[in-house]
Amino acid sequence: MALLQVNFHSRTLNRIETFNALLPMDAQKEVRDKKSFERPVKSFYLLHGYSGNYTDWLGGSRIQELSEKYNFAVFMPSGNNSFYLDDADKGELYGEYVGNELVEFTRSMFPLSEKREDTCIGGFSMGGYGALRTGLKYNCFGNIIALSSALILHNIAGITSDYKDFLADYRYYLRVFGNLDSLLGSDKDPEALIRKLKMDNVVIPNIYMACGTEDFLIEENRHYHEFLTEENVEHVYIEAPGIHNWDFWIEYIHKAILWSLSS
Repeated sequence: MALLQVNFHSRTLNRIETFNALLPMDAQKEVRDKKSFERPVKSFYLLHGYSGNYTDWLGGSRIQELSEKYNFAVFMPSGNNSFYLDDADKGELYGEYVGNELVEFTRSMFPLSEKREDTCIGGFSMGGYGALRTGLKYNCFGNIIALSSALILHNIAGITSDYKDFLADYRYYLRVFGNLDSLLGSDKDPEALIRKLKMDNVVIPNIYMACGTEDFLIEENRHYHEFLTEENVEHVYIEAPGIHNWDFWIEYIHKAILWSLSS
């Protein structure tokens, strides 16, 4: 198992950027799932939550063990509280970075399968939203894993300047999401992205969602599940006991990865 910290000049962020990478090709034979090592290396791009960085998945989960056993590469970038959206004024295009540049760069650097069905994006909380938005907007991902997703657009659309919640205030949401009066229906809205893919007759990525029943984001996740059901979009949706923490994410990233590998 190779663990790399990669520093490179990102054209979409216009600076030296860092991500962690796991490459399982030298995994010891006794820990390998033999069938998994008979196929090309699949790739997972895993996004952290609010206030996190590229080290979170390594420190919080068992992702290295899973990568080593099932022969898939993992790439873990930083999102800098951006919700993985583009900020043209600051020159920080996190959507383009994760959805295009990082995929292109890692495919040129490592021996990865370049098939859409072998490429998965996932995340938790802010990263769950980022995985859905990025996976639906950019055409290189066949599978999306969204855990405890911060699908807060209906909460913040049209808020006034005195708004403040447990996470942030009006100024933050305005800076990150732009015009909050036109947020719903934009390309930052995972519901609008689904409708656009259907209208354009484009294959929708496979979607796996999970959220704890005691998670403060459960209603937002239920809403999106209901939306997908109404739109006849096949997906996996799981509710199980749990809160917004690593105990839940450790269990369900394992289940979601096995789902993705078999998709």
